[in-house]
Amino acid sequence: MVGFALCKYYGTTQINPITNEKQHIGMSVDQEIAIGLQSAPSMANQHGGLHPDQDAQALVKGVGQKLVANTIAQQSPYRYDFHLLRDQRTVNAFALPGGQVFITAALFNRLETEDQLAGVLGHEIGHVLARHSAERMSKQELIQGLTGAAVMATYDPYNPASQRSGEVARYIGNLVSMKYGRDQELQSDDLGVRLMMEAGYKPEEMVGVMKILKAAAGGGSRKPEFSSTHPDPENRIGRIEEAIEKYRSQGL
Repeated sequence: MVGFALCKYYGTTQINPITNEKQHIGMSVDQEIAIGLQSAPSMANQHGGLHPDQDAQALVKGVGQKLVANTIAQQSPYRYDFHLLRDQRTVNAFALPGGQVFITAALFNRLETEDQLAGVLGHEIGHVLARHSAERMSKQELIQGLTGAAVMATYDPYNPASQRSGEVARYIGNLVSMKYGRDQELQSDDLGVRLMMEAGYKPEEMVGVMKILKAAAGGGSRKPEFSSTHPDPENRIGRIEEAIEKYRSQGL
């Protein structure tokens, strides 16, 4: 089982043309797009459907398309579309594979400027460009294969302690996956800053977004950072400021 999981994971290597990173992804761009389009309606329904305010929808779509049309995102083959969800309680934004991007009304209504909206959408476009969903799927499949092998290797029906070792293996697998998610978030912050600057938005407003997220969480993280897929907003601010200086030094 270990050998099969490792061969399958490391045998599917692709170079991301945007980030120039080597990624272990077992699906094509067309498959990502298909998954996103098929999943979009059900994801919208989970958040109460699309928001009825057409002016607000037009703003979200307009800012999103401006980010795509004037940045490196234009070089990607994805079919971007941007949606405002009716959900007034969940402060969130997310992107599906292939370019379907969503923001909830709960987060949208907290934003103070168009630049902050560009920061949120730019971050989500960053997830798409970096192929994080596809990468996460492959990584999760590998972790499940390895932890499944560990459970089988240590399980003894006559020894209750072996069940505990299986639980430990699964817990370790979950922690690895969570850390992987936090790294993705930081990379998307970096790409989001780049997209904002290329499209003419003020990248400092991304810091304002982090402060809004921190306030929405009650002034701090609801749980320790090591057990969350998202870094603490306060910890992300320093990395965002570093990204701003990096891209300015490159002429943006």
